[in-house]
Amino acid sequence: MKETAIFAGGCFWCMVSPFDKQPGIEKVVSGYTGGQTIDPTYEEVMTQTTGHTEAVEITFDSALISYEELVEIYWNQTDPTDAMGQFQDRGDNYRPVIFVADELQRDSAKRSKKRLEQSGRYTKPIVTTIEPATTFYPAEAEHQDFYRKNPARYEQEQLDRIKNRADREVK
Repeated sequence: MKETAIFAGGCFWCMVSPFDKQPGIEKVVSGYTGGQTIDPTYEEVMTQTTGHTEAVEITFDSALISYEELVEIYWNQTDPTDAMGQFQDRGDNYRPVIFVADELQRDSAKRSKKRLEQSGRYTKPIVTTIEPATTFYPAEAEHQDFYRKNPARYEQEQLDRIKNRADREVK
C-alpha cells in the first residue's frame, strides 16, 4: 500500500539519501511545507518569512517498509534537541518537524519520540515537534537528488552533520 511521510530536519539535500536507499521507497522529493505562502521558491523560503521548513516527502510501500521504520531513520538524520536549525543550518526554516498525515502516524511518531526521550541518548530535551501535514510544495529541479548531482558537496555536508551530531550526543 502506498503512503507518504513528510519530515523536516535541516537542509533537505541531506535528508534524501538515507531514505532513498531503503527498500520500499518509491520516491523522495525535496520541498517546502508548513508555511503560508502558496508555492514558495527556495529564495523565498530562505528569507524565513514564508513560515515553511525545508522537508522531504517520501512515498513508500508500507508492505515493504513501515512508517515506524521511517521515523527511526529520521531520528538518525537530525539533532532532535535543536529547535532553531540543524547542525550548520540555522533558522526556523531548518527546524526539526515530523509532519503527520493522520492519527496513526501521529501515534507512531509520539511513541517513537517517547522512546528516544527515555533512551538517554541526548543530554538536552527532545524538541522535535509533531505537527499536522499541510500542503507540500516540491522544490525546484536543481534541489532534487542533490546527493547524486553534487556528490562532493553532499559528502562535505554529511561530514559536517556527523561532527555536529557527535558534539551534541551523550559521550
